[in-house]
Amino acid sequence: MAAQFGRRVVKGAATTAVAAVAVAALSASQAPGVTDTAQGRQSTGSQPSSDPDADNSATGNSPYYTDLPPLNSPTPTPTTGTGTPTGTGEAEAGIPATVLDAYKKAEAALGESKPGCNLPWQLLAAIGKVESGQARGGRVDANGTTITPILGPVLNGNGFARITDTDGGAYDGDTTHDRAVGPMQFIPSTWEWSGRDGNGDGKKDPNNIYDAALAAGGYLCRFGWDLSDKADLRRAILSYNNSTHYLNTVLSWLEYYRKGTHEVPDGTGTLPSGRSDDNNGSSSSPTPTPTPTSPGTTPPSSQTPGGGGSTSPSPKPPTTTPPPSTPPTTPATPTDTVDHLEDAGTAKLTATAGDAFAEKIATRTETEAGKAVAKVRVRFTIVGDTDSVFTGGESVATVVTNSSGVATAPALKAGEKTGDFTVRATVVGRAVSGLDYKATVTARQADALARTGDTALTCVAGGEFADQVELKATYKGAAADGVEATATLIKAADDATVNDKGPYFKDADGKTVRTLAGLKTDANGLLKLPKLYADDTAGTFLLRINTTGGATLTVELKVTAAPSSSPSPSAS
Repeated sequence: MAAQFGRRVVKGAATTAVAAVAVAALSASQAPGVTDTAQGRQSTGSQPSSDPDADNSATGNSPYYTDLPPLNSPTPTPTTGTGTPTGTGEAEAGIPATVLDAYKKAEAALGESKPGCNLPWQLLAAIGKVESGQARGGRVDANGTTITPILGPVLNGNGFARITDTDGGAYDGDTTHDRAVGPMQFIPSTWEWSGRDGNGDGKKDPNNIYDAALAAGGYLCRFGWDLSDKADLRRAILSYNNSTHYLNTVLSWLEYYRKGTHEVPDGTGTLPSGRSDDNNGSSSSPTPTPTPTSPGTTPPSSQTPGGGGSTSPSPKPPTTTPPPSTPPTTPATPTDTVDHLEDAGTAKLTATAGDAFAEKIATRTETEAGKAVAKVRVRFTIVGDTDSVFTGGESVATVVTNSSGVATAPALKAGEKTGDFTVRATVVGRAVSGLDYKATVTARQADALARTGDTALTCVAGGEFADQVELKATYKGAAADGVEATATLIKAADDATVNDKGPYFKDADGKTVRTLAGLKTDANGLLKLPKLYADDTAGTFLLRINTTGGATLTVELKVTAAPSSSPSPSAS
């Protein structure tokens, strides 16, 4: 069945009945009444969201399509005499080619970077269906960018959550409030840290399906979630949009797409019609709020979510100007009352490379009078030349303050780069000074070093040592992995000068080397040195190994003189 933009997809009577029952059963869920169309349609009569997590999800709990999959299987069905497939199952299972390719590429990328997540591309397809109708039926260009932006409503608290501007309008064009953006409907504050470059063009564009799909996959795979686990799958979906109705709708499409799907040409995908901001998801398609016009101009036409629709003649402007209406007063949010940030007792942040930091960063939001403010989003951003990350592998984390006004950042994990870096705490949606925390990563250390064997290390002058020197480094009794070490052939126990004779190592070119730097212990704290050779000097020599942290070991090497050759007996 070909897609019809501007027309509702007609389903079989049985499917419609089941969908109606399912929507009615789920209508008690807390799905916010918001929208994600380009015109920013708003429902009437609904109240601002009281959900404290409304602005702490991928979408800001923006509205979504509520259509459920048809009952019939997406497997191919018999065709009519003209060869056209019958039934809605196959048509609904069709996903626009570029959009489908983006989902599959995102699955492959996450399979490499986060294999433990077990992200199925069908989950991205299910979310893409519910969020934007697969980028409005695949209305994307050859690079995967939507032909026209897909913007959610102005999140100003009028019928849905209130999220004040966080991006200066860079993503959504609004410098006062935020709006969900793109085919996967990210709010700007979430895209800022979760955005990805999925098509390799050097940009992170929420309007590009490749970038948005990869970002959605990364978002769903954070916190170490395993999406093959039902509990983690539910957590991940609810973190995207915190609504039980949303969860069940996505799960329905996930199951449907798992049964089979196929690609259709871009721009020909079927469009959903029911909306969560339209009488709890009824099947009628809401119309956009008209844009105010000046006398003598033609108002915009009503459009469906797909961008189609017809233009009606513009009404004649009234001869008298109606009295201006008083705009509704929007109550201040907790974020509006924040005056500054205070440290909430964070201890010194120090960790050895590769280890977790024992302390967590805690920040308190306060009013000008010093009163704590709850339910405020605080963003923690790692700044500086470091590979340290938060638990889950991200460099940015957003946390909502608790009843004491405190936001505690996820645990930090030190990378391999040593030195200082900064974690900056800022209030999302509020222009107040940030609070910086200094963190330090120290080199891996060893406090003890020992040989793993006790065989005497001997060699004949001009030959090579039969045994290689193997050592084990420990720190406080445990194996010290990744510890850097230096091995040097020295002149004497009290003279660490490099010896110019006796045993030696060889470099890659076979040249004599008597100092090896940049050595490192393995995961078990073991270090095996390269093979040693001897020149023609006999005697006892010393090999000294030093590690980061001060552990030192001196190994004795003995070189015996080569046996002299006996003269051959003279002939008689």
